[in-house]
Amino acid sequence: MTKLTVNNQPVQYRMDPATPLLWALRDASNLTGTKYGCGRGDCGACTVEIDGEAVRSCRMTLAEAEGRFVTTIEALSRDRSHPVQQAWVAEGVPQCGFCQSGMIMAAAVLLKKNPNPADADIDAAITNICRCGTYPRIRAAIRHAARVNAGAEPIAAAPPPGIDPADAARAVPALTPPPAKPGS
Repeated sequence: MTKLTVNNQPVQYRMDPATPLLWALRDASNLTGTKYGCGRGDCGACTVEIDGEAVRSCRMTLAEAEGRFVTTIEALSRDRSHPVQQAWVAEGVPQCGFCQSGMIMAAAVLLKKNPNPADADIDAAITNICRCGTYPRIRAAIRHAARVNAGAEPIAAAPPPGIDPADAARAVPALTPPPAKPGS
């Protein structure tokens, strides 16, 4: 079994350790916000945060992820209140939506590392592909989120999703809960 922490929850995957992390997240954990795009790490639709870095989950195996901390779009904020998510809506970035979760995760990691990125910093960090070509709005949203994070301006809240992510999950045999603590 491969043990890691996904969205602040310890998990043990009963899957082949050579399985790409993307498929463990999507198929075993039902975290379908992480998208399959190219399967080669080029497009970035599968980007998640691993130990503070933006990582293409299609290129990392479960064995390579063992013992690490993984955050997916589902845990960025339970109610879509994260400044990047809010700025995405405020700047009108979403179109087809396919790249959104990977792009948002890459942007959130960038802002943790660099709270006031210049356009060159954004371009260097966000190498994800947007099929709709919303790159100017993506840059604007990242700059907007940076200002919100800095307290320089408020942001009008987008509506919450209407469902708790935990309610959307389903029990699957490939994922086992952590062992019970004695006496519980």
